[in-house]
Amino acid sequence: MSSNARDCDVLVVGSGIAGLSTAIAAAYRGLRVIVAEQNPYFGGTTAISAGWAWVPGNPAGQKAGDTKEEVKTYLKALAPDNFNEERIDVFLDTVPETIKFFEHNTEVNFVYPEKAPDYQMDLPGARIGGRAILPGDADARMLGKRRKELQPYLSSYTVFGYMPQVGDDLTQFLYANRSLKSFAYAGTKLTRTWFDQLTKGQPVKRTNGSALITRMVKSALDAGVQIWTSTPVESLMQDDDGAITGAVLGGGRHSGVVNARHGVVLAGGGFTGNATLRRKYFDHDSEGNNHITPTVGHNGSSAVLAMKAGGQISNDVFTPGSWAPVTEFRQLSDDRQRLFPHLRQIGLPGMITVDRYGKRFGNEALSYHDFGRQLLEHDKNESDTYAWIIADEKCMDTYGIGYAKPWPIPRQYFHDTGFLIKATTLRELAEKIGADPATLESTVERFNGFARTGEDEDFGRGSTAYNHFRGDPLHKPNPNLAELKKAPYYAVRIKMGDLGSFAGLDVDNGASVLDGAGQQIPGLYAVGAAAVSVFGGGYPGYGSHIGPAMVFGYRLGRDIGQQDVPEGAVHNANSVTPARV
Repeated sequence: MSSNARDCDVLVVGSGIAGLSTAIAAAYRGLRVIVAEQNPYFGGTTAISAGWAWVPGNPAGQKAGDTKEEVKTYLKALAPDNFNEERIDVFLDTVPETIKFFEHNTEVNFVYPEKAPDYQMDLPGARIGGRAILPGDADARMLGKRRKELQPYLSSYTVFGYMPQVGDDLTQFLYANRSLKSFAYAGTKLTRTWFDQLTKGQPVKRTNGSALITRMVKSALDAGVQIWTSTPVESLMQDDDGAITGAVLGGGRHSGVVNARHGVVLAGGGFTGNATLRRKYFDHDSEGNNHITPTVGHNGSSAVLAMKAGGQISNDVFTPGSWAPVTEFRQLSDDRQRLFPHLRQIGLPGMITVDRYGKRFGNEALSYHDFGRQLLEHDKNESDTYAWIIADEKCMDTYGIGYAKPWPIPRQYFHDTGFLIKATTLRELAEKIGADPATLESTVERFNGFARTGEDEDFGRGSTAYNHFRGDPLHKPNPNLAELKKAPYYAVRIKMGDLGSFAGLDVDNGASVLDGAGQQIPGLYAVGAAAVSVFGGGYPGYGSHIGPAMVFGYRLGRDIGQQDVPEGAVHNANSVTPARV
């Protein structure tokens, strides 16, 4: 036995939404919880995300008349061959209790937008709102000195350091170069961000997933949870009967043995940053070099730990990952790799995507995941996977292209980093990107005809409420369609990336990790992207990772060790203290 051994009731591996939800729920019931985070910052990919959670059955959905059967109809249509009704029922039945628990007993609060359309509005059971929610903003100072351990924003995805929230906040930034009111709004946000960065070392106001993690960490600390950053788990400990009894930690001052009376919860993300596992489970990445991920901490460590203890990855999913087109470019100061995930903007008017030959291949206004599926299908017989975003000067002035900001921001920097390519004609642009000039010219000419009529006859871009949500509502006749006709022209290369894996550790409805025979490994659990997707690899809407991670994390934290809840500990989330004001 190590001289540095410590005891707890539950050891949670990972400090994203799944791990923190588990930790808070368990600590609320009186259990001693340690969270071990391998990175120097807590929050994982959740902290750099938009922070949305897809949780049907939340108060807004109930008020709008959304029903469980309607949700199940939609989820079954998304991934019919991988629909697990029993597990879906567990998820949906736990949503109301989960939201009530966090809103009534922690610092977490949610905003309930009227419109957040499901990603595939053409499927039965889809709804335009009431299922996806987002976190309220937070002040990082609530964490005291530990605010410096908060995962920084993905800098390329901010607007000069400020991270706009999807919705009215982002809309104001979208119109900042067309409206004095929006310009003043954006200027106020940026000035405050820069002042805080200068005087406090980081933006104090946190939005999106960073706000969610800020509030979750504050709640965990208030509940007595110990959160250790820079503390990777080196190995799990297993007794003679195969039960997990704790883990060996590395990383410095917290290194040593941790005995966990009720076991270990793996919540350290998926495996999209692990080339060995990608080669096995991602068909397009058989060599391990045809995929880039902007995720944080998804190095497959949870999967590797579990597999050494007898667990296995389940690939019984419609798609093994949640796809996202990503641009790779270089930081000028040190030639460091930087990434920009294109999660919203491609559906704006005046922007199209073409393949390596210069031809459109799908609906650019679909979700990033469904757009990614189109690209993978289109390039399945190619040796690599990539495409080009194409725009004209009017589009570039109005919206920019991802990381490349619109007028009046100078563009030379975006050219110098290799992000943006410019040409005076479409023919010249085609030559610069290696496409066929005649094909690109013909593609743009055909698309321009669709833009004039307001109907994309090839791929139906701009034909659903979700498409319109990704467009510019002020643009007529179709929020997603505009001609490309004003020189010069621009191109940005996109490759295949992700927001996490849907294939993951095989688990039962209680989040216990299963072995090759389908039996529980006692004391070993997995939640979040570490576990196989509850949606069978379907991607229903905004927050399809965060929603299940929060719900199953809460459920596991509620139930783990429930046979011996310490005397006096609260154990009924529906009879708890009043909501905080």
